[in-house]
Amino acid sequence: MQRLINGILERAKADRQRIVLPEGTEERTLKAANQILTDGIADLILLGNPAEIHACAEEWGLGNIAKATIIDPEDHPKKEEYAQLLFELRKSKGMTIEEASKLVANPLYLGCLIIKNGDADGQLAGARNTTGDVLRPALQIIKTAPGITCVSGAMLLLTHAPEYGKNGILVMGDVAVTPVPDAAQLAQIAVCTARTAKAIVDVDPKVALLSFSTKGSAKHEVVDKVVEALKIAKEMAPDIAIDGELQADAALVPEVGASKAPGSAIAGNANVLIVPSLEVGNISYKLVQRLGHADAVGPILQGIARPVNDLSRGCSIEDVYRMIAITANQAIAAKNAK
Repeated sequence: MQRLINGILERAKADRQRIVLPEGTEERTLKAANQILTDGIADLILLGNPAEIHACAEEWGLGNIAKATIIDPEDHPKKEEYAQLLFELRKSKGMTIEEASKLVANPLYLGCLIIKNGDADGQLAGARNTTGDVLRPALQIIKTAPGITCVSGAMLLLTHAPEYGKNGILVMGDVAVTPVPDAAQLAQIAVCTARTAKAIVDVDPKVALLSFSTKGSAKHEVVDKVVEALKIAKEMAPDIAIDGELQADAALVPEVGASKAPGSAIAGNANVLIVPSLEVGNISYKLVQRLGHADAVGPILQGIARPVNDLSRGCSIEDVYRMIAITANQAIAAKNAK
């Protein structure tokens, strides 16, 4: 696990990105931010009342917070510029300039506008806010990536089974956002999760579309959806190695894969696992985490044109630190994909 985290940190250090933290006075966020700045992982933009941020930093002994850019959502030089940008983006939906001027003082909206305007590369929030509150401005302002219509969440599973994935590391999606994806959405989730695996784990993704059937061993409309998703995903991203439908053992265990799906380049070798629904994903990763004592890192949101990640409100300082570095890695990948 530490080797993976070290790789994520080193890539972020080598190409420092500008990451917005809208919850600029939240204790865990500020403490993680101080360590990020100390370690030179990213350049940070903290949103909040500057006097309050500095007072918190002094109280908690966070001497490097002074290295961050601090923006007061209520009073900053670009307030009118960002309000006009928001108005232009949302006027077709009925937004007035007056409404835009009010919303631009909301740190979650302001952070996304900073990114949209090219003044930052990614955002991390959620220690104080719900997933819906974090995602809403991201989808309204930054929008989804080209060719993608749904947002999803990937989970890094750091297991104690080095024979699977990359030394025991697997990436699973969707575990966070889209409850019952249709075939087109499932294909998008597969492509996005493969790209996340490449950006964060630095592997050549080998993607398995999971089901309770392997290559026609069962007949059901749910299986049909997975088969259709495979076809769409191959058309979307012919460069990605992907196969399905595969049962989990056929995807992971070489002997089982050779028996159930002979000739498949993915069976028995998968490092990216795509589940057919959010229900399956959420249950699966938590079982692996609890019964298998695996570390689960994420969810990492994907499908947005620039990275916007959501923290659990129960997150630790270490969680925030890691997710800032992961967000930076996503930002690097998004730029390289241009």
